[in-house]
Amino acid sequence: MSLTRRVIVCLDVDAGRVVKGIRFRDLRDVGDPVAMAVGYERAGADEIVFLDVSASVDGRATTLDVVRATAASLHIPLTVGGGVRTLNDLERALRAGADKVAVNTAAVERPALLTEAADHFGSQCVVASIDAAAAHTGWCVHVRGGRDRTSLQAVAWARRCAQHGAGEILLTSVDRDGGRSGYDLALTAAVSSVVTVPVIASGGAGAAEHLVDAVTAAGADAVLVAGILHDSVTSIAELKRAMARHGIPVRVAA
Repeated sequence: MSLTRRVIVCLDVDAGRVVKGIRFRDLRDVGDPVAMAVGYERAGADEIVFLDVSASVDGRATTLDVVRATAASLHIPLTVGGGVRTLNDLERALRAGADKVAVNTAAVERPALLTEAADHFGSQCVVASIDAAAAHTGWCVHVRGGRDRTSLQAVAWARRCAQHGAGEILLTSVDRDGGRSGYDLALTAAVSSVVTVPVIASGGAGAAEHLVDAVTAAGADAVLVAGILHDSVTSIAELKRAMARHGIPVRVAA
């Protein structure tokens, strides 16, 4: 029996509001995170990802009051990321209602954080968030909200993250983010081929066929969607119907 593939909605949050941009820049306000999260749950989202997009850049912790309000209103899993630097930060996010915590910059700076988090809270709570952009030698990892390029190779880094205890990989293409031209299938396939933990394809969803391709051609276990839902280009129900037509098992909203 095939595992159900998840459609996950991403809420990028800045100063308490959901924002959306292109390649992590030119952010525009699109709404209230609590209201949007509840609306997407009712519309059939399998999970919500809440990313505080300026926390790492500003050197501050995640805005937990918004996390608490969002978590209190949801019955589906909530992943929280942005500004998570220590085990205490992870614990605070989990206590605020997060089911999983995504770590990017802090894991690059100290990979042992992933192992410590998995040992303390279980690998199912730990998500390695990887922002990657094309380079001459493949894809390089970016940190601090996609602003700073590192020398780390994304595929090798994803393998290390899984080895350090991450239970899931949130893989975002910096090049495709907000462009709606489709996920980076080569990147997604490359990472999916070297890890045994679930890989979430992120960055570039513009139509239902992009979600289908991420699963069937690139091996993604889940797909992250944002802008095309925020702008009412399509709906979760339409996306899932298209996936089902291609033989991809999805959860149908009651």
